[in-house]
Amino acid sequence: MVIVAAANANANANVLKMEKIRDDIQLPIIDLLSSKSNRSQVSKQIVKACEEYGFFKVINHGVPQEIITQMEEEAHNFFSKPGSEKERAGPANPYGYGCKNIGLKGDMGEVEYLLLQTNSPFINSKYYISQDPNKFRCRVNGYVEAVRELACEVLDLIGEGLGLGLGFLSELIRDVQSDSVLRLNHYPACCDVIDKSASKIGFGEHTDPQILTLLRSNGVEGLQISLEEGVWVPVNPHPDSGFCVNVGDVLKVMTNERFVSVKHRVVVNSYKARTSIAYFAAPPLHATITNCLPDKDKGNPIYTSFTWGDYKKATYTCRLGDTRLNHFKFHNNN
Repeated sequence: MVIVAAANANANANVLKMEKIRDDIQLPIIDLLSSKSNRSQVSKQIVKACEEYGFFKVINHGVPQEIITQMEEEAHNFFSKPGSEKERAGPANPYGYGCKNIGLKGDMGEVEYLLLQTNSPFINSKYYISQDPNKFRCRVNGYVEAVRELACEVLDLIGEGLGLGLGFLSELIRDVQSDSVLRLNHYPACCDVIDKSASKIGFGEHTDPQILTLLRSNGVEGLQISLEEGVWVPVNPHPDSGFCVNVGDVLKVMTNERFVSVKHRVVVNSYKARTSIAYFAAPPLHATITNCLPDKDKGNPIYTSFTWGDYKKATYTCRLGDTRLNHFKFHNNN
């Protein structure tokens, strides 16, 4: 079913215009526990989800609830601080604390965030984040290690499903020089919206540049994906125990567009604050990104080869919603 969400025409420019919202699509839910008894079937399910949606959810993922709870507590503690204290962890350039400003090209949203490199020296020493930095560092490291293992398991299942073999993709984020990052997001309650059916942009439409993203939220709705131009699909936050997984631009290139890296955004449309934690799995800066499908499936390459460092630099020169991969397409594919 397609419904239309209309926003107050007199509200500021950040309020969404009339758009089509599809509420009849549910993302696939993959039970990773099944991979112990039927790995091939789970692998096929994940590959299909990456081809059709670019998004799916995983349950029975093996990340201990205690580790998740501790990380969520740290996020809550940080965002509960007065603004002056949070600003001591910023500005985000690109790492650290940011508020409303997203990236370096003037994009804005109803969000505050903390972006961290996933290594302990940065977490512990560069910015003031916590009154107990050792506890914060340990909890972040524990969370990162657990979700990295989950990301590696998903990538191994993808690799097997594509005929690439165990470890082909996951070794990129196991590398000690992996450029993976962790971002804590907080979208304050939108109390200034009188019409509860109206929406504000929390985080504007974009694709994730990395290989894979693993996302958890506090159960508040807001994430939407665009499977076709001008149409948005709200992502139900349930089941509470699950992680939302999505394909990044790097994996789209490595599969020669067999997988889709779809635009998504977060809207703020309620009186309840949304908090999310995103792990962005990325290769080392020097890693070469190219079509890696087996010869029988390779086809004509759509993109030139480039390093992750080159692509990361390109993202800083673009607006949030730009299609950055167009700069790396072969001319005959433009």
